[in-house]
Amino acid sequence: MRVEADGLTVQGIITDITLAACDEVVGIVGPNGSGKSTTLRCVYRAMKPDAGAVLIDGVNVHKRQQLARDLAALTQESQVEFDFTVAEVVEMGRLPHERDSARDRRIVGDALATVDLSGLASRSFLSLSGGERQRVLIARAIAQEPRVLVLDEPTNHLDIRHQLDVLALARGLGVTVLTVLHDLNLAASYCDRLYVLDEGRLVASGTPEEVLVPELIAKVFHVTAHVVRHPTTGVPQLLFDQEVTP
Repeated sequence: MRVEADGLTVQGIITDITLAACDEVVGIVGPNGSGKSTTLRCVYRAMKPDAGAVLIDGVNVHKRQQLARDLAALTQESQVEFDFTVAEVVEMGRLPHERDSARDRRIVGDALATVDLSGLASRSFLSLSGGERQRVLIARAIAQEPRVLVLDEPTNHLDIRHQLDVLALARGLGVTVLTVLHDLNLAASYCDRLYVLDEGRLVASGTPEEVLVPELIAKVFHVTAHVVRHPTTGVPQLLFDQEVTP
C-alpha cells in the first residue's frame, strides 16, 4: 500500500514536507523538535495539516473510510488508563474488523508470541514495566493486521534485544512501515530509505548509505560522525565525537 505526504505544512512546526513509502520500511530522522512526530500525526489523521495532504493509495486520509482497517499507529501518546489484562489490550486491535472469537483469540495469541509476552496474557497492563507495556502496544498494532504501520519511536523503553526484535518484526511484516527513530544506527540497519528533517523542513532523503554521511550529520545534528561498516551486514554505522570537526 502506497503512502504519500505531499507538501505537508503545519504552521510553525513543519513546512512543505513531501515523502512516500510503498511496501518498505521508511525512517524519519532528525534532531528533537524537527517535526518528525508532527509529520506522523498528519499521516495517521491525528492532525490535519494547514496545507498539503496525505494520500493512501491515492485517497486523502481525511476522506478514506475504514482507515483503521488499513493503518495502525503506535504513538508516543499511546496509553491505556484502565486496568485491562494484556490480552484484552491486544484484542483492542481487532475492533476495526468483523468479530470472530476463535480467529481473534488466535491472532491475539500470535501477536503476543511475536513480542515474547505469551506468559503475561492474563497480567494487568498497569502492572507492567515501561518496556513490557511498549511491547503490548506493538502487539495490539500487529493484531490489527494493518497494511500500513506507523511507529513513533517504537524502541522507547526497550532493551537492546527487544529493540532489534521489534524493528526486525516491522521489516518482516511485508507492509508499508513509516517510523520515527532517534537511533541513527538502528535506522541504518532496518530502514530501506530515510527522510531527514531539520527545523521543520526536509533536508535530505535516500538510502541510509546516501543520507548518513559525515557532512549531513555535522550540519543537522552538530556532531562529528565517522562512518564504518557493520562487520556482518555491511550497512553503514556511525561512531560519534561530541565536537564538530572544523
